[in-house]
Amino acid sequence: MIDRNLAQGLCLAAIALAFGLSSLLYPIGTLKRAGPGLFPLIVSSALLVIALLSIARSRFVERQPFEFRLKNIVIILLSLSAFVGVSKFINMTVGIAVMVFMSSLAASTYSWRRNLKISVVLIAVAFAFQRFFGLNLPLY
Repeated sequence: MIDRNLAQGLCLAAIALAFGLSSLLYPIGTLKRAGPGLFPLIVSSALLVIALLSIARSRFVERQPFEFRLKNIVIILLSLSAFVGVSKFINMTVGIAVMVFMSSLAASTYSWRRNLKISVVLIAVAFAFQRFFGLNLPLY
């Protein structure tokens, strides 16, 4: 039996390493004058730490069977595609909400209140990135 917690940690570690190693192809710069490779390196490093903690945690919790659900993968991919389309043709604020509500269909339980809270937080993060980091995001 494949342990779901271990598989999640290994998959997360593989993604973190792929992005972290590819970010080294770009100039890193310094914290005072960041290069294009610094942000992905920092994010992927944090993701790798989370992955390693998840792998370690999988050794101490009860093993859970890994189930491959193609339907959930399709739902997530469709929600990401809807986010891109809605962000392009309407705006990113609506795109975030559409993505959250669509992707939650892959969960075992559905709660519109939870989806609304997640949407509000993600939209606030997007506005913070636009305001404080000067990113050109089509939020409205």
